[in-house]
Amino acid sequence: MSVNLIKLCVGVDKVEQLAGYQSERLKDMKAGGVKNPQLRHVTRNTPRRAAEVLDGGSLYWVIRRVIQVRQRITGLEAVEREDGKPACAIILDPELVRTFPRSFRAFQGWRYFPTTDVPADLPADFDPKGAIPFEMAEELRTLGLI
Repeated sequence: MSVNLIKLCVGVDKVEQLAGYQSERLKDMKAGGVKNPQLRHVTRNTPRRAAEVLDGGSLYWVIRRVIQVRQRITGLEAVEREDGKPACAIILDPELVRTFPRSFRAFQGWRYFPTTDVPADLPADFDPKGAIPFEMAEELRTLGLI
C-alpha cells in the first residue's frame, strides 16, 4: 500500500508560482547541459517507508496553510548537502496535480500522509481563475452554505 508525504511550500503564495519556479529550474538544467533534468527536493531525512512512498506516493504541497497541489514521487536518492552532511533527494514528476483545497497547520520538515487522509484531485478541466477564493469557500462551508 502506498503512502504519501506532505511538505510546506515555503516562500510560495500560489500554485502558479510553484509551477514557474519548477519550470525555470528545469530550463536552467537543460541550458546547463543536464541530459535528463529532474525536479528534486532535497531534505535532511530519508523516509524509512521508502518502498511505500515509491509505490505510487505523492508529495502534497501546503501553500499558505492550504493543501493545494501534489506531485507524484518518482524516486528517492541519497545525496550530500553543500555542508557535506547526508540528505535525501525526493525526485518529483513535473506534473502538478491540483487538489481540492484543505487547511493544514504549519509544521517543520515533511510528514507521512496516509492515502486515507489526502484530499481528492480536482477535475482535469478545473479553471482556478473562475473558482471561489479558498478563504471564502471555507467560510461558506462552515456556515453550511456549500
